[in-house]
Amino acid sequence: MTFCLKSIIIKPEKDMEIKNAIILLHGYGGDGKDISLLSLNWKRYMPNTVFICPNGHEQCVINPTGYQWFDLSKDDPIYILDQSIIAENIIKKFIDEIKQEFKLSNSQICLSGFSQGCMMSLNVGFTSKEKFACIVGFSGKIIDQNNLKSRIKNHTDTLLIHGDADQVVSSTYLLEAKDFLIRNNINVDTLLLKNCDHHIPTEASSTALNYIIKKINITNY
Repeated sequence: MTFCLKSIIIKPEKDMEIKNAIILLHGYGGDGKDISLLSLNWKRYMPNTVFICPNGHEQCVINPTGYQWFDLSKDDPIYILDQSIIAENIIKKFIDEIKQEFKLSNSQICLSGFSQGCMMSLNVGFTSKEKFACIVGFSGKIIDQNNLKSRIKNHTDTLLIHGDADQVVSSTYLLEAKDFLIRNNINVDTLLLKNCDHHIPTEASSTALNYIIKKINITNY
Protein backbone atom coordinates (compact mmCIF):
# COMPACT_ATOMS: atom_id res chain seq x y z
CA MET A 1 0.00 0.00 0.00
CA THR A 2 1.21 3.50 -0.81
CA PHE A 3 0.73 5.96 2.05
CA CYS A 4 -0.16 9.62 1.59
CA LEU A 5 2.98 10.62 3.51
CA LYS A 6 6.45 9.35 2.64
CA SER A 7 7.66 7.48 5.71
CA ILE A 8 10.46 5.61 7.41
CA ILE A 9 8.88 2.32 8.53
CA ILE A 10 10.69 0.07 10.99
CA LYS A 11 8.99 -3.31 11.31
CA PRO A 12 9.52 -5.94 14.04
CA GLU A 13 12.36 -8.40 13.66
CA LYS A 14 11.98 -12.17 13.35
CA ASP A 15 8.73 -11.77 11.41
CA MET A 16 6.83 -11.09 14.62
CA GLU A 17 3.15 -10.27 14.35
CA ILE A 18 2.52 -6.53 14.47
CA LYS A 19 0.23 -5.73 17.40
CA ASN A 20 1.02 -2.06 17.95
CA ALA A 21 2.24 1.02 16.13
CA ILE A 22 4.17 4.06 17.31
CA ILE A 23 3.69 7.03 14.97
CA LEU A 24 6.48 9.58 15.42
CA LEU A 25 6.01 13.10 14.06
CA HIS A 26 9.15 15.19 13.55
CA GLY A 27 9.69 18.83 14.41
CA TYR A 28 9.78 21.91 12.19
CA GLY A 29 12.43 21.51 9.49
CA GLY A 30 13.10 17.87 10.36
CA ASP A 31 12.07 14.62 8.70
CA GLY A 32 11.08 11.06 9.42
CA LYS A 33 14.69 9.92 9.53
CA ASP A 34 15.49 12.36 12.33
CA ILE A 35 12.70 11.27 14.63
CA SER A 36 13.18 7.58 13.80
CA LEU A 37 16.31 7.59 15.97
CA LEU A 38 14.00 7.16 18.97
CA SER A 39 13.14 3.70 17.71
CA LEU A 40 16.74 2.47 17.95
CA ASN A 41 16.37 1.93 21.70
CA TRP A 42 12.62 1.57 21.96
CA LYS A 43 12.26 -1.33 19.52
CA ARG A 44 14.26 -3.66 21.77
CA TYR A 45 11.54 -3.34 24.41
CA MET A 46 8.58 -3.33 22.03
CA PRO A 47 9.29 -6.29 19.76
CA ASN A 48 5.81 -6.59 18.25
CA THR A 49 5.58 -2.91 17.35
CA VAL A 50 5.98 -1.12 14.03
CA PHE A 51 7.50 2.37 14.14
CA ILE A 52 6.24 4.76 11.49
CA CYS A 53 7.97 8.10 10.95
CA PRO A 54 6.42 10.21 8.18
CA ASN A 55 7.82 13.32 6.53
CA GLY A 56 5.65 16.40 6.81
CA HIS A 57 3.48 17.04 3.76
CA GLU A 58 5.23 20.35 3.00
CA GLN A 59 8.82 21.31 2.33
CA CYS A 60 10.01 23.58 5.14
CA VAL A 61 10.06 27.24 4.16
CA ILE A 62 13.06 28.06 6.35
CA ASN A 63 14.93 24.77 5.86
CA PRO A 64 14.24 23.44 2.34
CA THR A 65 16.07 20.17 3.08
CA GLY A 66 13.48 19.37 5.76
CA TYR A 67 9.72 19.35 6.13
CA GLN A 68 6.98 21.09 8.10
CA TRP A 69 3.50 20.29 9.35
CA PHE A 70 2.52 23.92 9.06
CA ASP A 71 4.14 27.17 7.99
CA LEU A 72 5.76 29.36 10.65
CA SER A 73 7.00 32.10 8.33
CA LYS A 74 3.99 34.27 9.23
CA ASP A 75 3.45 35.44 12.80
CA ASP A 76 -0.32 35.11 12.48
CA PRO A 77 -2.17 32.80 14.94
CA ILE A 78 -5.23 32.44 12.67
CA TYR A 79 -3.07 31.47 9.68
CA ILE A 80 -1.06 29.02 11.80
CA LEU A 81 -4.24 27.41 13.15
CA ASP A 82 -5.71 27.09 9.65
CA GLN A 83 -2.51 25.49 8.35
CA SER A 84 -2.32 23.12 11.31
CA ILE A 85 -5.88 21.91 10.66
CA ILE A 86 -4.93 21.13 7.06
CA ALA A 87 -2.03 19.06 8.39
CA GLU A 88 -4.31 17.46 10.97
CA ASN A 89 -6.64 16.14 8.27
CA ILE A 90 -3.72 14.77 6.25
CA ILE A 91 -2.30 12.99 9.30
CA LYS A 92 -5.71 11.51 10.10
CA LYS A 93 -5.91 10.14 6.56
CA PHE A 94 -2.40 8.73 7.03
CA ILE A 95 -3.41 7.05 10.28
CA ASP A 96 -6.42 5.47 8.59
CA GLU A 97 -4.05 4.06 5.96
CA ILE A 98 -1.77 2.70 8.69
CA LYS A 99 -4.72 1.07 10.46
CA GLN A 100 -5.86 -0.56 7.24
CA GLU A 101 -2.40 -1.75 6.22
CA PHE A 102 -1.45 -3.27 9.59
CA LYS A 103 -4.97 -4.18 10.75
CA LEU A 104 -4.80 -2.02 13.86
CA SER A 105 -7.25 0.06 15.88
CA ASN A 106 -6.64 3.39 17.62
CA SER A 107 -6.22 1.54 20.93
CA GLN A 108 -3.10 -0.12 19.49
CA ILE A 109 -1.48 3.12 18.36
CA CYS A 110 0.67 5.61 20.26
CA LEU A 111 0.96 9.10 18.78
CA SER A 112 4.20 10.85 19.60
CA GLY A 113 6.01 13.90 18.33
CA PHE A 114 8.70 16.49 18.94
CA SER A 115 8.05 20.24 18.95
CA GLN A 116 5.75 20.92 15.97
CA GLY A 117 5.16 17.17 15.79
CA CYS A 118 4.04 17.23 19.44
CA MET A 119 1.57 19.99 18.62
CA MET A 120 0.12 17.90 15.81
CA SER A 121 -0.02 14.77 17.97
CA LEU A 122 -2.15 16.61 20.52
CA ASN A 123 -4.53 18.05 17.93
CA VAL A 124 -4.90 14.81 16.01
CA GLY A 125 -5.08 12.68 19.13
CA PHE A 126 -7.84 14.53 20.92
CA THR A 127 -10.00 15.32 17.89
CA SER A 128 -10.14 11.75 16.57
CA LYS A 129 -13.37 9.81 17.13
CA GLU A 130 -11.68 7.08 19.15
CA LYS A 131 -9.01 7.37 21.82
CA PHE A 132 -5.47 6.14 21.19
CA ALA A 133 -3.32 3.94 23.42
CA CYS A 134 -1.55 7.13 24.48
CA ILE A 135 -0.04 10.41 23.33
CA VAL A 136 3.57 11.30 24.12
CA GLY A 137 4.74 14.83 23.39
CA PHE A 138 8.22 16.29 23.58
CA SER A 139 8.91 20.04 23.72
CA GLY A 140 5.60 21.17 22.26
CA LYS A 141 2.45 23.06 23.14
CA ILE A 142 -1.26 23.30 22.37
CA ILE A 143 -1.63 25.45 19.26
CA ASP A 144 -4.95 27.05 20.19
CA GLN A 145 -6.66 26.05 23.43
CA ASN A 146 -10.07 27.50 22.59
CA ASN A 147 -10.15 25.74 19.24
CA LEU A 148 -9.01 22.40 20.66
CA LYS A 149 -11.47 22.58 23.57
CA SER A 150 -14.36 22.96 21.13
CA ARG A 151 -13.29 19.87 19.17
CA ILE A 152 -12.21 17.33 21.82
CA LYS A 153 -13.76 13.94 21.06
CA ASN A 154 -11.81 11.60 23.35
CA HIS A 155 -9.67 11.57 26.48
CA THR A 156 -6.46 9.76 25.54
CA ASP A 157 -3.92 9.43 28.37
CA THR A 158 -0.99 11.75 27.72
CA LEU A 159 2.64 12.27 28.72
CA LEU A 160 4.30 15.64 28.12
CA ILE A 161 8.06 16.17 28.47
CA HIS A 162 9.90 19.49 28.22
CA GLY A 163 13.28 21.00 29.00
CA ASP A 164 13.32 23.94 31.42
CA ALA A 165 16.00 25.70 29.34
CA ASP A 166 14.14 25.42 26.02
CA GLN A 167 14.65 28.65 24.06
CA VAL A 168 12.58 27.55 21.04
CA VAL A 169 9.33 26.48 22.71
CA SER A 170 9.17 27.84 26.26
CA SER A 171 8.65 25.32 29.04
CA THR A 172 5.77 27.49 30.29
CA TYR A 173 3.73 25.82 27.53
CA LEU A 174 4.11 22.52 29.38
CA LEU A 175 2.38 23.99 32.43
CA GLU A 176 -0.31 25.57 30.28
CA ALA A 177 -0.97 22.29 28.47
CA LYS A 178 -1.06 20.36 31.75
CA ASP A 179 -3.62 22.77 33.17
CA PHE A 180 -5.71 22.59 30.00
CA LEU A 181 -5.76 18.78 29.97
CA ILE A 182 -6.64 18.52 33.65
CA ARG A 183 -9.50 20.99 33.22
CA ASN A 184 -10.79 18.85 30.35
CA ASN A 185 -10.64 15.61 32.36
CA ILE A 186 -7.69 14.13 30.47
CA ASN A 187 -5.14 12.09 32.42
CA VAL A 188 -1.77 13.74 31.96
CA ASP A 189 1.72 13.01 33.29
CA THR A 190 4.50 15.56 32.89
CA LEU A 191 8.28 15.69 33.20
CA LEU A 192 10.23 18.95 33.29
CA LEU A 193 13.92 18.30 32.70
CA LYS A 194 16.51 20.50 34.38
CA ASN A 195 19.14 22.25 32.25
CA CYS A 196 17.64 20.79 29.08
CA ASP A 197 17.14 22.78 25.90
CA HIS A 198 15.16 21.96 22.73
CA HIS A 199 15.99 18.30 22.18
CA ILE A 200 15.17 14.79 23.44
CA PRO A 201 17.80 13.58 25.93
CA THR A 202 18.17 10.02 27.18
CA GLU A 203 16.07 10.67 30.30
CA ALA A 204 13.19 11.89 28.17
CA SER A 205 13.42 8.93 25.81
CA SER A 206 13.55 6.42 28.68
CA THR A 207 10.63 8.02 30.52
CA ALA A 208 8.56 7.97 27.35
CA LEU A 209 9.44 4.33 26.67
CA ASN A 210 8.35 3.22 30.14
CA TYR A 211 5.10 5.16 29.80
CA ILE A 212 4.26 3.67 26.40
CA ILE A 213 5.01 0.13 27.57
CA LYS A 214 2.41 0.54 30.32
CA LYS A 215 -0.19 1.66 27.80
CA ILE A 216 0.15 -0.90 25.02
CA ASN A 217 0.24 -4.68 24.78
CA ILE A 218 3.82 -5.99 24.61
CA THR A 219 4.57 -9.57 23.59
CA ASN A 220 7.87 -11.00 24.83
CA TYR A 221 10.39 -12.60 22.54
